[in-house]
Amino acid sequence: MAADKSKQVMFSGIQPSGIFTLGNYLGAVRNWSVMQSDFDSLFCLVDLHAITVRQDPATLRENIMRGFAVLMACGLDPERCTLFVQSHVPAHSQLSWLLGAYAQFGELSRMTQFKDKSQRYADNINAALFTYPVLMAADILLYQAELVPVGIDQKQHVELTRDIATRFNGIYGDTFTLPDVYFPKVGAKIMSLLDPTKKMSKSDDNPGSYVAVLDEPDVIIKKFRRAVTDSEARVRFSPDKPGVSNLMTIYAALTERDMAAIEAEFEGKGYGDFKQAVAEAVVETLRPVRRRFLDLMENPDYLLECCHKGAEKAAKKAEPTLKLVTERIGLIG
Repeated sequence: MAADKSKQVMFSGIQPSGIFTLGNYLGAVRNWSVMQSDFDSLFCLVDLHAITVRQDPATLRENIMRGFAVLMACGLDPERCTLFVQSHVPAHSQLSWLLGAYAQFGELSRMTQFKDKSQRYADNINAALFTYPVLMAADILLYQAELVPVGIDQKQHVELTRDIATRFNGIYGDTFTLPDVYFPKVGAKIMSLLDPTKKMSKSDDNPGSYVAVLDEPDVIIKKFRRAVTDSEARVRFSPDKPGVSNLMTIYAALTERDMAAIEAEFEGKGYGDFKQAVAEAVVETLRPVRRRFLDLMENPDYLLECCHKGAEKAAKKAEPTLKLVTERIGLIG
């Protein structure tokens, strides 16, 4: 039951992994920056999701601060959006517990990411790994979000969020807004540079498979030079050319050119010229991000101040929904 407001509510989050990839940037964070003023926007570092796998405490603390700085460096402005750390707003955990009573075991067991992570972390298949989609639902529903800009791999979680909200609304009446997922027109899913059949991921054992947002220019250029293409030596977008098509997707997202224009631009040219052009476009896009990040990391007091102010704003926005849910369930306030 969303309050009357002039702007739609948009919510999304990202884990403080220590490395944000070009895929994270193009598929999510850059779009958040572009859209933040058009919506009542909330973005957070979902540190509670990160602890579903074992974390070194010192490293996690560092990654949270670095992640917050990266988000700001990518253009998220605390004056134009609500930017915060998930664990700083206890209502996320509180609502997650309550919603756990309205999520079915079968639904959670079908989550693709649970299956994938269970295989990857077979020695630590914990309860939080199983139930974290409920926490993700709480993240979204807590703010009555209408729009959730995420990567394609998160679509299943938004669908589960809608299912939980629909079930709760059916029992207690209109309580939660049903969120819609948003994907960017180009760049929603960026693939590995070395294996274009797999999504670009920071967890890949070979760092040459991904570009990190904070990579230095010479590192970025080397990675693109080694990117997998094919033997045809023609820049053409096609399912049978996954490597070239992936590079074209990156170039299209950065230059706002369509595939036909890119094919025409590199007609008669080899892959060497094409890879160099893509690499240079990435370098120039990420150069100011890296510069801003380094500046922010020189001022940790300012970063902490932004974290705390963002949490205060988020907590105020979260309070009405949590209060309404507890009343609807029958808990005593």
